[in-house]
Amino acid sequence: MGSTTSGPRTKPRGALRRRIDLLVREVAKFGAVGGAGLLVNLAVFNLVRHLTDLQVVRASVIATVVAIVFNYVGFRYFTYRDRDKSGRTKELTLFLLFSAVGLVIENGVLYVATYGFGWDTPLQSNVFKFLGIGVATLFRFWSYRTWVFRTLPAREAVASAESFLEEGAAHPPALTGTAPRKRR
Repeated sequence: MGSTTSGPRTKPRGALRRRIDLLVREVAKFGAVGGAGLLVNLAVFNLVRHLTDLQVVRASVIATVVAIVFNYVGFRYFTYRDRDKSGRTKELTLFLLFSAVGLVIENGVLYVATYGFGWDTPLQSNVFKFLGIGVATLFRFWSYRTWVFRTLPAREAVASAESFLEEGAAHPPALTGTAPRKRR
């Protein structure tokens, strides 16, 4: 009655482990791009706020738009570079749509803090800007991975793998010391 590692339990556990590992890597890459985007967003926000007479939320919207452009490049070419690239126009349209929703969430938090509660010092503005970014990031992660940067459909992935294997079979590497098999 000892425990064994073989049997039906191993395969689902291995598949689950792979899925978790992939999700962890995706979250880490998303976080790396998002972290850099956060720095861009806060830097532009504070520069605009201190160098111009724009109102807080307007400065924040400008910063958010700059960060959205920065993040698209990072997500497309780093985080989700292995995802479906066939419909770039649709992808960019959905990215901008969900980014606009994220912009409203992010700047809505800042708006309520600034105009609803009168919290308008530079420190308060940065705290609520950061909080708004955090809430919007949860929405963006879900929407980008679900709707924008979609995985390749299984049929396309299998077809791609099969074409790779067929190409390899058409041009097999030379084997030394073996005679070709006779067909029966």
